[in-house]
Amino acid sequence: MDLFTIADMIGISAFALAGFLVGVRKELDILGICIAAFLTALGGGIIRDTIVQRTPFAFSETYPFICIVAMIALALLLRVHKRQGFDRSRLFVVADSIGLVAFSMTGALIAIDSNLNFFGVIFLAFLTAVGGGIVRDTLVNEIPFVLNADFYGSVAIVTGILVYGVDMLGVLNHTVLLIIGVLSLMLRLVAYFRGWTLPRLVKGNENAG
Repeated sequence: MDLFTIADMIGISAFALAGFLVGVRKELDILGICIAAFLTALGGGIIRDTIVQRTPFAFSETYPFICIVAMIALALLLRVHKRQGFDRSRLFVVADSIGLVAFSMTGALIAIDSNLNFFGVIFLAFLTAVGGGIVRDTLVNEIPFVLNADFYGSVAIVTGILVYGVDMLGVLNHTVLLIIGVLSLMLRLVAYFRGWTLPRLVKGNENAG
């Protein structure tokens, strides 16, 4: 199994769970929950593949569908939506962070395979990671997560840079990709739970002073 398939399966499964949790939180019916899970898991990859003019993996491979259905079934079997006192918010952050990092890597790998330049690699890493979440959040009438979550889109960019860098050095392999994934995931989770933020531009009072 190649690097892309491993990272893609991890990302699809994690984002499917994140979409499931959003659907539960929004009190959607079972069809709405499934749609949220599928859009979150496949949206970014479909947009990515369309840009590089290739048939989306979701339409040519069976594993994306299997991963999503299996994750929804597992969530229902474990009755995630029924557990009293269950911290769905924390589970969502962890699942979404895993999907973010995994899809950042798949986007970068597809870009490298398509012989894109540095900007192309970073752009596809970012778009693959956040595209599905943007579609999902827009559908449920929320501000897309990437626009108001600190160190979210930034992690996708950092991951893309790291993958591009190790490829330029000729050391891109399973072990190095795993290390990048773990470091990027740690960055995202530490930043979230410690409340790290990026600088914000605050509108000043023109009449002040």
